[in-house]
Amino acid sequence: MSSHLRIGVAGVGAIGQNHARVLSEIPQADLTVIYDTDEGRAAEIAARYGAQVATDLESFASLVDAATVATPTVTHAEIGQSLIQAGKHILIEKPITTTVEDARLLVDRARERQRILQVGHIERFNPVMDKLEEQLSNPRFIEIHRLSPFPQRSMDIGVVLDVMIHDLEILLHLVKAPLEKVEAVGVPVLTHREDIANARLVFTNDCVANVTASRVSPDKLRKIRVFQEDCYVSLDYQAQEGVLYRKDGLQIVSEPVQVEKDEPLKLELASFVECALEGAQPKVSGQQGAAALDIALEITRLIEEGQAKS
Repeated sequence: MSSHLRIGVAGVGAIGQNHARVLSEIPQADLTVIYDTDEGRAAEIAARYGAQVATDLESFASLVDAATVATPTVTHAEIGQSLIQAGKHILIEKPITTTVEDARLLVDRARERQRILQVGHIERFNPVMDKLEEQLSNPRFIEIHRLSPFPQRSMDIGVVLDVMIHDLEILLHLVKAPLEKVEAVGVPVLTHREDIANARLVFTNDCVANVTASRVSPDKLRKIRVFQEDCYVSLDYQAQEGVLYRKDGLQIVSEPVQVEKDEPLKLELASFVECALEGAQPKVSGQQGAAALDIALEITRLIEEGQAKS
């Protein structure tokens, strides 16, 4: 088994450029090639990190064992299938695809070819997540806020598919029960799709989650609070810090959560390289990415229905 992985980046916009930067620093990864429909940008990023430029997907695939895909969501299904069919392991940015059917097809193809299919739900690699899972056994109520100024990207999708989907995937991971009911509202502000959204999710084990996302807020905020019978945890994804609150008789006492800070993207891509080299199951699989997409699309549908009625 090789100790090094030839890897390329397809799509070097804002996210893909960071993929290239991080992959160039991972010892087990050899960043060999960059592909982008903007050949000038591809050449610039390739030169920065000592990689080649591919002018088409076929030549790109011939130079790699694995690839990250950070192209527009509408291209994920086609590019993902092409790379898997060529026998490549892939990490595909979220949302995995635009439809659940396409996502399941990618999952099936990866299984048939015995290739790694990881989905870029980066918050699962945030160091605060490990601390959250250490403290939780039976979440009863979860509250999540993810707010930011307008990013000037992802104009083709609303805030639910753009950023709330991160939190939906985390909810499925933490609650581990089927979803029973969803209510959602959303408002377009700067685009024709929802830029602010709120969803209330009820699971079959009676856990309730309230999730808010905005991409038109003046400040950045990425926080999660999880309550269970004996304690609750409040964590800040951005600052990578948090507080644990416990019952002590008739009082509530608090203690800081000790988090060893690190760059989530570095941890995510290093994990992908390791999975591709060893054939290990990724932390966020294609199936998990598809499940998060399924809920995100349902929330988007409910929001669009609500807008149509108003």
